Amino acid sequence: MNEKEDFVVLSESYINELKKWCDDLYGNIISEHPFASEFEEKIIRFKTELDKAESVSESELYEQANQLYDEFRSFIEGEDDRSLAVPIGQHKLPPLPYRYNALEPYISEEIMRLHHLKHHQSYVDGLNKAEIEMEKARRTGDFSLIKHWEREAAFNGAGHYLHTIFWNVMNPKGGGEPKGELKEAIKNSFGSFQAFKKHFSEAAKAVEGGGWAILVWSPRSRRLEILQAEKHQNLSQWDVIPLLVLDVWEHAYYLQYKNDRQKYIDNFWKIVNWPEVEQRFQTAKKVIWKPY
Repeated sequence: MNEKEDFVVLSESYINELKKWCDDLYGNIISEHPFASEFEEKIIRFKTELDKAESVSESELYEQANQLYDEFRSFIEGEDDRSLAVPIGQHKLPPLPYRYNALEPYISEEIMRLHHLKHHQSYVDGLNKAEIEMEKARRTGDFSLIKHWEREAAFNGAGHYLHTIFWNVMNPKGGGEPKGELKEAIKNSFGSFQAFKKHFSEAAKAVEGGGWAILVWSPRSRRLEILQAEKHQNLSQWDVIPLLVLDVWEHAYYLQYKNDRQKYIDNFWKIVNWPEVEQRFQTAKKVIWKPY
């Protein structure tokens, strides 16, 4: 197969992914925002243009799709907060903010597809099921299984929310060190960026079984902290806001790194999306409680 044919096959595959993304955005998001008709037209127009896009590079298509998503995200963020509430049992799998192969060689395309489409989707499905069953319990007055469904809501809900953060705190152009106020906050809380990085990496390495390392903002102590979470919800704290998370469940790295969790952790630092972490920090630090 010549170079041109390789390009066409690759582009057709990516075009099909984008078409599915358009369908998901249209069906799962637009339908919940009745005043977003202008974006319905944009999505339909973009999907139509994809049929004529074989000669366009994947990076160009990605930029167009990303711009469309950013416009829609800005629109819904301006809606009334109440209208943005997720109905009971209707959580959705969020789209990745980059292509499945974008984080290579640090995280392979195979892992990203399995991790996002299978594992994250299972947490979304589990959370929806738990919410529906608890709503049924409230309606019927039968709480005989409430302990089970509360446990399922905690496990799957934490898994869904942490993964949603995880995808966004990585970027193919990431790495390096944070800047601005986040850099100063890390220095104030941990002494230096290198001390923070070492602490975070060791916490991730030492998680027993599957779980997470999490950088959080504590509104009560008014500083940054590093926590572990076994599974998704055990050993963590209430009253804190996650800023940077690292998934160290085996499904996040085993196909590529086998049992070398340390190498996976080392490479994670090469794709950290510090601007996203900074944005989360700027929002989180506005939440402060009376210190004790």
